[in-house]
Amino acid sequence: MRRYNIALLPGDGIGPEVLVEGVKVLNKIASLDSDLEFIFEYFPWGSEYYLENGKMMPDDALDILKKYDAIYFGAVGLPEVPDWIPAHQLLYKIRRGFNQYVNLRPVKRLQGAPCYLNRDLPIDMVYVRENVEGEYTDIGGRHYTGSSLETVAQVNLFTRTGTERIMRYAFKLAEKRRGKIASITKSNALMHSMVFWDEIFEEVKSDYPDVEARQVLVDAMAMFMVTEPEKFDVLVASNLFGDILTDLGAALQGGLGFAPSGNINPEKEYPSMFEPVHGSSPKDKGKNRVNPIATIWAGKLMLDHLGEQAWGERVLNAIEEVLIDGNVRTPDIGGNSSTQEMGDAIADKLRHIYAKAVG
Repeated sequence: MRRYNIALLPGDGIGPEVLVEGVKVLNKIASLDSDLEFIFEYFPWGSEYYLENGKMMPDDALDILKKYDAIYFGAVGLPEVPDWIPAHQLLYKIRRGFNQYVNLRPVKRLQGAPCYLNRDLPIDMVYVRENVEGEYTDIGGRHYTGSSLETVAQVNLFTRTGTERIMRYAFKLAEKRRGKIASITKSNALMHSMVFWDEIFEEVKSDYPDVEARQVLVDAMAMFMVTEPEKFDVLVASNLFGDILTDLGAALQGGLGFAPSGNINPEKEYPSMFEPVHGSSPKDKGKNRVNPIATIWAGKLMLDHLGEQAWGERVLNAIEEVLIDGNVRTPDIGGNSSTQEMGDAIADKLRHIYAKAVG
């Protein structure tokens, strides 16, 4: 019996609604595979918890979570709570505390998904974003606040260890895919951090002679994402650059409702966390109309990480077949189907795919 203990963090806004659909698909897998079991436990942490307790999660939250095989996350944030609080007190705390230094974000357009470029392109790339240092550190401060001398400093932190390990992860992924990698940089302007980034990239690439490697300035990459996205495979980027460009990537694959991510500790010393890229969208809470595909796709990434790649591929195939059929479409992709109906359709399609596979 393959048994996985999964911590569920539904969060705020639409987070609980989309996470229910992700769990629904995992439960469907367990019902089809008698040798596989998922054990779920919910944790009601997030902005609502903050409003009641003055903190996003308990002080011992990491000790509680570290016993799980993975964390499945919905979304976090409410208008009453400044955005930096949930980011730093929950998301970044988990990512750094569990050394989830890889943020994996596939940008793949499935058949049947909308394309805002108005042309049919075989878009299939994956961003490997450095996830625990770079531009998103807590180092910095404000001085002489409120006066004409007010000064603000935000320190970007790049270590040799952190930079090299994210690049090696990306190169190894490129070897498994189509053998191409692009490093996203801005070394023509950032003479310390990005020149260092480029130097490490040049050092690492010599260990992967079969991978076609190039460097691309981040502003040029924003253009290439629109003009020639089909030419890219694996992209490795710093925290900030990867964050921004993957939202552009979400538009290429159909919108934020299609964009999953994994916060991964490759060594599996700690649990990894999987989530949709979209936010909590409080205005849509309870309306049962948001697209759960990003969350279900994040579940696919979780299955891959747990070693259940066959089931992961079936989940992605099920999503794509539902899109191709076109009978169930949420409002963001031109339909009137509910969040629940989309989850039901994908779970049912998964059943058919598995039945066909086993004969």
